[in-house]
Parts: sequence; C-alpha cells; structure tokens
Amino acid sequence: MWRDLAKQAASRKTKLLSQSLFSSPSSTPLKFSQEPSFLEKSRHFYARACRNYGSSLVGLRQVGVTSSQKDELSRPSPTYHSGFSGFCKGYASSAEAIASTDEDSGSEEIQEMLEDLVRESKAQSHLRQPKRVVNGMGVGKYAILRKRQIKLETEAWEEAAKEYQELLADMCEQKLAPNLPYIKTLFLGWFEPLRDAIAAEPATWASKRQHCRPSHAPFFEHLPADKMAVITMHKLMGLLMTNSGGAGAVKVVQAACAIGEALENEVKIHRFLEKTKKKSIAIKKPEAESDTMTNEQEIPTKEQEQEKLAKEQEQEKLTKEQRLRKKVTKLLKMKKLQRVKEIVKEQDDLKPWGQEAHVKVGCRLIQLFMETAYIQPSVDQLGDAPPDIRPAFVHSLKTITKDGQKTNRRYGVIECDPLVHKGMEKTARHMVIPYMPMLVPPLNWTGYDKGAYLFLPSYVMRTHGAKQQRQVVKSTPRKQLEPVYEALNILGSTKWRINKRVLGVVDRIWASGGCLADLVDREDVSLPEEPDTEDEAEIRKWKWKLKAAKKKNSERHSQRCDTELKLAVARKMKDEEGFYYPHNLDFRGRAYPMHPYLNHLGSDMCRGILEFAEGRCLGKSGLHWLKIHLANLYAGGVDKLSYDDRVAFTENHVDEIFDCADRPLEGRRWWLGAEDPFQCLAACINLTEALRSPSPETTISYMPVHQDGSCNGLQHYAALGRDKLGAAAVNLVGGEKPADVYSGIAARVLDIMRTDAEKDPASNPNALHARLLINEVDRKLVKQTVMTSVYGVTYIGARDQIKKRLKERGTIADDTALFAASCYAARTTLTALGEMFEAARSIMSWLGDCAKVIAAENHPVRWTTPLGLPVVQPYRQLGRHLIKTSLQVLTLQRETDKVMGKRQRTAFPPNFVHSLDGSHMMMTALACKKAGLNFAGVHDSYWTHASDIDEMNRILREKFVELYEAPILENLLESFQESFPTINFPSLPDRGDFDLRQVLGSTYFFN
Repeated sequence: MWRDLAKQAASRKTKLLSQSLFSSPSSTPLKFSQEPSFLEKSRHFYARACRNYGSSLVGLRQVGVTSSQKDELSRPSPTYHSGFSGFCKGYASSAEAIASTDEDSGSEEIQEMLEDLVRESKAQSHLRQPKRVVNGMGVGKYAILRKRQIKLETEAWEEAAKEYQELLADMCEQKLAPNLPYIKTLFLGWFEPLRDAIAAEPATWASKRQHCRPSHAPFFEHLPADKMAVITMHKLMGLLMTNSGGAGAVKVVQAACAIGEALENEVKIHRFLEKTKKKSIAIKKPEAESDTMTNEQEIPTKEQEQEKLAKEQEQEKLTKEQRLRKKVTKLLKMKKLQRVKEIVKEQDDLKPWGQEAHVKVGCRLIQLFMETAYIQPSVDQLGDAPPDIRPAFVHSLKTITKDGQKTNRRYGVIECDPLVHKGMEKTARHMVIPYMPMLVPPLNWTGYDKGAYLFLPSYVMRTHGAKQQRQVVKSTPRKQLEPVYEALNILGSTKWRINKRVLGVVDRIWASGGCLADLVDREDVSLPEEPDTEDEAEIRKWKWKLKAAKKKNSERHSQRCDTELKLAVARKMKDEEGFYYPHNLDFRGRAYPMHPYLNHLGSDMCRGILEFAEGRCLGKSGLHWLKIHLANLYAGGVDKLSYDDRVAFTENHVDEIFDCADRPLEGRRWWLGAEDPFQCLAACINLTEALRSPSPETTISYMPVHQDGSCNGLQHYAALGRDKLGAAAVNLVGGEKPADVYSGIAARVLDIMRTDAEKDPASNPNALHARLLINEVDRKLVKQTVMTSVYGVTYIGARDQIKKRLKERGTIADDTALFAASCYAARTTLTALGEMFEAARSIMSWLGDCAKVIAAENHPVRWTTPLGLPVVQPYRQLGRHLIKTSLQVLTLQRETDKVMGKRQRTAFPPNFVHSLDGSHMMMTALACKKAGLNFAGVHDSYWTHASDIDEMNRILREKFVELYEAPILENLLESFQESFPTINFPSLPDRGDFDLRQVLGSTYFFN
C-alpha cells in the first residue's frame, strides 16, 4: 500500500513540476543559450537537484545534454520535458524522494535555481554582443574620460574661483588663516579685493550715457567677477614666470593682450555652455525614454559627433540669420529704430573682440589688480618697525634693448615686488594651465578652426595675426588639405603616458637643489662685491661682472620657472593611463604639439619623462635597436660609430646599465655622462628589464626610439640639387659608417686656420686669431653654424653662435680678443661651408633671387607644399597704432600693405626647406599609420617602438625618394610664373646627376 501512495506522490510532483515550469499560461517560452558557460551552469543545476533528490546518471543522460541533442537546448522541446520526467524517475526509490523534502519546498527551490539560470543566460547573451569601442576604448570608459576632458577645458577658471571662495568661507568660519603654500596665500589675499573691485566697476559708469562710458565697459558684462579676477591673477603671474625679457617684469601690451584674449576665450565657452544648457532643458526627453537609451545612443563616435555638430551649427546659423533679417525688416517698417540698434549691438557682442578690445579690457583689469594687490613681509622681518605694506605690482617705463638691435625703446612694464618674485618659482603647481594634454583623442581636423580640443579655441595654423595667410588657408578646399589634416590627426592620436620611474628621479634631483643632469641650479650665483677703490678700470670691470651675474640669475630664474611648469604638468598627468597631444602647424607646414610645456619637442627631461602608452614586444629586431638607441643617447662620439660598434658599446657597459636602473642616484651614475641623461636613464631601465628577462625578446617596451636625419636641411638641398658630393657628406649614399658633416667642416676650417697661422701677423691680422683658435676647432664649435646655415644663418648669427661656444670653454678670458676671434671663426666656417656645399648655395641663391623680384613688386612670396598646404610669407612692414587705455597709451603694431623686401628674400630659402621637411614628416606619418605603427615626429626626428624601427626606416626612405622624384623646383618656378606673369624670373640652377634611389639603400640616411 505504501508503494502505491509513493507512486501517487511522485506522479503528483512530476505533474506539478511540469505545470509550474513549462505549462503556466502566463509564462513565456524560455530560450536557453548554447554557450559552454550555460551548459556548465545547467549541469550544475542538475547536479544540485540530483544531490537533493538522489538522481542517478540515467536521469542526466535523458536531459538532452548529449552532443546529438545540444541543438535542441535553444528552445523548449519535448526532449526537455522528457528530461524532467526521466529526472524524477531517477530517484533511488519513490519513498526516498518523498522523504527528501515536501512537495512545495522542492518546487520553490527548483524555481529559484531556474530563475538564476535565466538571469545567467541573459547576462551571457549580453556579453556575447560585440563590445562597442570608441577611439580604441570602451564606450563607458570613453564617456568618463570625455566628461573629465570637458570639465578640464570649460571649468578650469571656475574651479579656481570656487576654491578661493571656499577658502575664504573657511577662514571666516574658523577665524584662522589656512595653512597654504606661500604663493597660494598671496593669491587668496589678492582674490577678494580684486573680485570686489571688478564687481563694483559697472557702478562707476552706470549713471553715464552710453557714449560717455569707457570703451572697456561692454566687456565687463560677459563674465562673473570672480572668474575675471582669477584669469587676471593667473595670466599675469604666468607671464611674469615665463617672460624671457627679464625676471619679474612683463610688457604691459603683452600682459594686456594675453588677459584680454583669455577673457574672450572664456566668454565663448561660457556662452556656449549657457546656450546648450537652455537648449537641453527645452528639449529634455521624458525620464522613461531616457532610461531606455543604450550606450550606443548616448556615445556617438567622434566622426558622427563632429558631423552632427557641424550640420547643427550650419543649420542654426542659417535659420538664425533668416529670422534675424525678417525681424529687423519688420522693425524698420514699424520705425522702431531703438530696438534695431539693440539687436545690432547684441550681434556686435558676438563678433571677435580684436586686439584693441583685448588691450583695453586687459589694461583696466591690470590696473584694478595693482590697486588692490598688496604684500607685507613676514613678522620676523619687521622687527619693531611699523608694518611695511606695499603694492605687489608696479607700473613703470623701462628701456629695453632687443638682442641684435642697436636701438633702444621705452616700454611700459609691470614689475612684481621682490617678495612676489621670490615665491614665483613654486607657483607653477598652483597655476591654471590651459591647453593641457587631452585625456581623449583630439577631434579630427576638418577646417581652419574645427578640430583638436573639444571646447578651447583651436586653429590648424599659428598665423600670429598674419591676415593673408589665415584667409588663404580658410579659402583652400578641404579636399586639398585632407592629407595635411589626416597627418595632424595621426600625430594627435598617438597615446602617451608618464614614465614614473624617471619622473621619480627628476623629482629627487630637483628637491635636492637641481644642478644635475642638465637641470638648472636652484640657487642664484652670488653677486660680486663692490671694490673699495677709485680706480675707474676696476669699477668698470666690477660693473660688467655684476651685470653678468644678474643676467645669469635672471636666466636661472626663467629656467627654474620653466622646469616647475613642466614638472607640474607631469605630476598632474602621472596617474593617467594615457593622454594625447593635439597638433597644429606653423605657417611653413611644420607640426607642433599645442600644449606648450611638457611635450616631446621639449628638453631631454621632457623626453625622458614621456613614453608611449601602448607597449609592444621588443622582438629580436627591437632588442637590437634598443641597444643602438642607448648608444645614440649616450653620444659623445659613440653615435658616430657603425651600428655594430654602437651595439658593442652598449654590451660592454651592461654592468653600468644595470647599476643605473637599480640605483640611479646612489650607484655609479654612469647615465649622467650621457649627452641626453634622462633619456639615457629611461633606456637603461628598459634594457635592464629586457636583459634580465628569461626571454628578452618578449619584453614589452613603451620607449620611443628615434631615427634622426643627418643635418637634414643639407639632405634636402642635396636631393633638390642632385648633388653627389653633398649627398655623400650627409648620408644620402650608403657607407660602412655614418658620414659626419660637422667633422668634415671642422677639418676644413682647421686646414684654413693652419694656413693663416703661418702668415705674418704684421701683414695679415688673421694670423693671430688663427694661432689663438687652432687648438679650439672641433665639430662642436662649428656644429650649430653648419646646422643653421641652410636655414639662413647670417654672419652675425654665426659669430654669436661660435662666441657662445668659446665662452663656455673659458680659454679666452679677454672679451675684446674673444669677439675678434669669433668674427674670424665665423667667416672661416661660412667659407668652408660654401666650398663643400656649392650646389646647396646655388639653390639658396636662386630661391633668394626669386623672392627678391617678387618682393620688388610689393608681393609676398607664396607657394604650395607637396601635400597641398598653401604658404604665404608673413613679413610686412608694421605700422604703429596708438590706443589710449586706462593704464597708459599703448602702441600696437599692425600689418601694412608694404612687404619687407629684405626679409622676404632672406627668409624664403629656409622657409621653403622647412616646408619640405614638414611634408616629408607628414608623408611618413600617413604611411606609418597604414602600416599599423605608432608614430611621433619632431621635425627631422621620427619616433616609433623599437620593434617597428626597421619598418619605419623603409617607409621614411621611400617617402623621401617619392617626395624628390617630383620636379619640385620646376613646379615652384611654374607657380611663380603663373602668379606673376609680368616678372622675369632667373633660370633654374644647374643640378647634378645623383641617383635618388641610392637613398633606399643608405643605412645611415636617418640613424
């Protein structure tokens, strides 16, 4: 009887399970995934059930998990039902099944497990969808970084103002001054009075009629007073830190322009944000609808975003103009002229401010700052004397002599108090630094002012106010500029990060006083004491020494401020996974990062701190190139050896390299002997990691490895002139080891000097100079002059370069003798250059003659680079325009219609060659991108991962040959003749028969 009861109970349980799981009218069919994780989960589910109910293996086989039945798992089927039936039959006995649990609890547990299974199935289904990627990163991550980037660009000034306000509020509440760094305490003390003065400014002209108000009045109404105060303080202090004209002083016109321009940029961002805020409120979607938006809808791709924004702006512009025209026409018919004037004024506010407005509003803000900013020595300096409270900044007139110019000019300058100047070097970390490296890839360039930063004003070319160049670029068809835009986009898309180990070493050296690894000494040189004598010669000598010491201290101050700014950026970016440098062009077509401080165009310290964010396995080739790279960075003649000898040099110094990596400052410090010490240290760390690895070739390397042109300007001239002699001197032709043009010129200079030294000094005054210099001539003495000769260095420039080198050595103490010897050495070096590079000289002369006849007709020289970029030389005579401001009458320089003939002629040869090396770099960047390489370029220095150097070397040689296989000079002459049909141009210079294809096999062309 009990058997019958057990059978009935089992039957009822089976029926109930079947109904509850599959037969409920309200339930929807369940679909199960065929993914392995799902099958594993289902097995786990059945195993749990079997443990609870004592299932046998027979029941599991009937579930339908066998290979022949896997396809049936994706939908409800009779097989699945029979599986559950078989599963229930699989108990050891019906009585055991009944005893295991009661009917309801068993059903609930199975239902819970099934719900878990369905949830897992949904999760697996979601994971199977392809991951959405934006700019090489996940949608969510990109959204977070983009949000941070927008905040960095749009809220920097606001955040600074907010910080000062919060500190002031804390001071009021706690009645205690916060423990802040010295310079931040000053900022906090200046902020409130300046903000209040700016806020009160409109009241001073409120009662006056419109035409009686000061000309700067309209510009005070666009931004909150606290934001204007922060911009004024930070901009002025930033200029005082970085100004090269003298420590703690800046020209009024320079400061006023910078402050006015910063205000206008912030006004544009402020207006845009206010406008989009209103727009987003007006078109806000219902909550339910917004909740259902997918990540794909929320985060469009960069290209979609740009295209949509451009279309919206264009459409909005058209509709707005149409509405405005209609409204004005209607008001004019109704004779409501006052309303029309108001509309016109409103439109005028949206126009660019211009330089005149910049200086007027900038001068008024500087004036308010000077009136409200005071400084007081610390208590211990005062003693029993009354408090010495004095202005922190003063306005004065100063006579300034520009380098290389004989005339002096008086300028209005803003000078800071010595106490402010003292704390300035530690200001950088508290400064608002605009145009920081970007956290997300820059916007692609699509127009003159469309690209790079998301909100900060960005222009594809740095025209420095040259209207004609700006208009030409704006009017050039986008299709023509597409290769240039694409190359800039590639340079901007390279992801960087901070090398924390190198930064740590830099920080330690800097904290201990600098003066190591080419870092500037953080202490000033002591000033010479005034001699206690009436001897005029001694007093004159003391004055010269005092002047030199003060100049040295001024230079050190500027260098310390510059280092602090670079380190401030590095510290801010060190915890970021990666960042990007948007690039733009100078007028010649050379690419530069838009961030001004910490970038790969900077000093050895900057380059040592930076590395690629993406790492790549070294491989056999990469390990080889990393060893060569380290030897190149150590230099000191090692970089002039063959590749095999450079590798041998590195391998012979493995112990020193390991020591550098392990104990950079406590060990033998071998890396400090390198010409590029911080980059050498980074290479030592990377190479140590590889060599200590069980498999060196699989080591991931983040280090950029460089390939530099050999006196690249002369390489371009040799290719233009098909000059065999010049080509061999600058490695366009292959050789067993690299040719060194600087050593070649130095050898020729030495030959000339030896000949002159044998002459009679009475009849030939050069004999004395030759004898004085004969032991000083080496490649370092002539290198800078040779390098810049192709870029138009003059005799005066060459003299100053050589004088600087000789002064560094200190072998000629007398200043008069030093000057005379420098003059002789400069003439001799330029003579040797003319002999060795005759073809280059003839092309330079031809280019100069063409520019001369064009400028004679009062036209600027203009040409189009091989990549389609139009170039217009900006050298025009400047007119003076007087502007009356609240601070002083300022003289603004403005372009006139008259070109500068001499400057057009002398600048054209170097500018033309710069446009060609810029084209070569961009052509290489485009090809490297197609080949899947990471690429960075510094004019004639190309960077990529060690493992990709061979591929980049092949590409850059092919692109150089491709560039010069085109008839560049013929095309240039033809464009001149088309533009100026009435001018007779000189015929093209004779050229040689050098075979450009030899470059493809030249090992040391770039090395």
